[in-house]
Amino acid sequence: MPAVPAPRHNSPWVIDTRTLGRRPGTMRTLRIAVPLDAPMGLDVLAVPAGAEVDLDLRLESVAEGVLVSGTAAATAVGQCSRCLIEVTEPVVAGIRELFAYPDSATAATTEEDEIPLVLDDRIDLEQVVRDEIVTALPMAPVCRPDCRGLCIQCGGRFDDLEPDHSHEILDPRWAALRDRLATETPESTGRPPAGPGE
Repeated sequence: MPAVPAPRHNSPWVIDTRTLGRRPGTMRTLRIAVPLDAPMGLDVLAVPAGAEVDLDLRLESVAEGVLVSGTAAATAVGQCSRCLIEVTEPVVAGIRELFAYPDSATAATTEEDEIPLVLDDRIDLEQVVRDEIVTALPMAPVCRPDCRGLCIQCGGRFDDLEPDHSHEILDPRWAALRDRLATETPESTGRPPAGPGE
């Protein structure tokens, strides 16, 4: 198995687990707000860089490693998928992940990229939190459930248009006749103007 790089000790995502002492059943709680240096989420909706992710976690020592459970909460910013105005979306993601000891049976029987490890008695929460935040975000955010979106004819936002907003829809097969009638005059046709009753 190739060597796994040790966690970045100066990262706010990296947590020291030495206080658990590898004693199964030992627990500690963790409540911190981690600032983001890069967006976390989807193209259409993400927790922006500079925002914080609030972690409310429990770390529990188990025979195979450190079990982390709790929640990650943040506010994502993006665009309504119907009308394209800016939306904010609170997101709360459930966290439950085993960080395995490198010498445990779990680590020995699992692919390296399938389970996070406890390295130098530290765990790096960033990828776990990122995965869960992305999963918890709606794929098609809306500003409100009954958003009417945009007019397909003019692109205007229905909320900003008159209630009776509409466009004349003409069968394209009649378009040429409509254009011809609009430009014809008695002089151009050589016919006298129609009299009363004609």
